[in-house]
Amino acid sequence: MFKRFLVPLDGSKLAESVLPTARFFAECFGATMLLFHVVEQDARTTVHGERHLANAAEAEAYLDEVAARLAHPAVAIEKHVHAVRQADVAASIIEHATEYAIDLIVLCAHGNSGWRDRITGNIAQQVVARGTTPVLFARENKLRQQFACAKILIPLDGTAIHEPALPVATDIARACGAGLHLLTVVPTTSTLSAERSGIGTFLPTTMTAMLDLAQRGAVEYLQALAAHLLADGIPTTANVARGDVAPAILSAMERTHADLIVLATHGRGNLDAFWSGSVTPKVLSRSSVPVLLVRVTGEEVAR
Repeated sequence: MFKRFLVPLDGSKLAESVLPTARFFAECFGATMLLFHVVEQDARTTVHGERHLANAAEAEAYLDEVAARLAHPAVAIEKHVHAVRQADVAASIIEHATEYAIDLIVLCAHGNSGWRDRITGNIAQQVVARGTTPVLFARENKLRQQFACAKILIPLDGTAIHEPALPVATDIARACGAGLHLLTVVPTTSTLSAERSGIGTFLPTTMTAMLDLAQRGAVEYLQALAAHLLADGIPTTANVARGDVAPAILSAMERTHADLIVLATHGRGNLDAFWSGSVTPKVLSRSSVPVLLVRVTGEEVAR
């Protein structure tokens, strides 16, 4: 499924923290890793407390060194430095993903202050919001020298719109020999979205009955999916949780010892839309394991 990875690097050890994860999946899929650097217009002299790559020659030498360090018989490595200085680095990453037929972008989600700042406004967030290629994120504070994937967590909301994450996770499970855990989170009356909480206030009994019905439906939905996957030879477990979606996903991550979360997310046209009611930034900012985002295009279901 994944044959060409784009791994943007800025010269910092922080950005390099994705390399063990990227190489693991490249080995599993027999994929090519394209190490990439875009020379920034008006670049800062330092990045993440380290000297920033100042020009194309320096970037070429740096990528050569990284490629030599990653050399492995099972992994093909290519390099590219975009030497024309760019003000919009995220746009350059997206453009090169298209030009080089990239099917996975691997990035480090990072920031310098609060949890929201880890994503807001940085290049990684913009690539998610503006691009269409799946993006694999690793957090900077959970660096791993070695990565392995034995369990994959897949949050599903019971609608077909979020099921694009399922075939992706299934292919990864086959390639890595991993198992799957399917999760659906049904709200409680206290964790309903603002749009639905009004109904819960005026018709609490009705809303409670609706949510209980949704839970039974979610159980049947996951049981059917799990049965299909088990019949296909993929070890699969599943459960329905109740409560706030993002915390429930993170709790399941801990409980199941998941090594990877595969999450369907919407492409939004601007940063404000990215944050409006989505669980994705919350999971990304708090997950201790890599998160693979797969784009969907339909309308999100109100919770």
